[in-house]
Amino acid sequence: MSVTSDFYLARVAQCDREAGETDLANVRDRCLRAKAAWQAMADRVLKGEADRKQQATDKMAYQERRIG
Repeated sequence: MSVTSDFYLARVAQCDREAGETDLANVRDRCLRAKAAWQAMADRVLKGEADRKQQATDKMAYQERRIG
């Protein structure tokens, strides 16, 4: 199963919401640590998505140059 960046970004938003809703410092810290971890995972997936898009663009440009 391939997880998209939307999944990770939704978790980031959820952790951010939960951190803002609590009055307990330890719970807020836990939520913020989780948010940072989810954001790091989202960043990796976003980079991979951008790299794949760039590779497809480069491949198409190369094929167009070969043909015409």
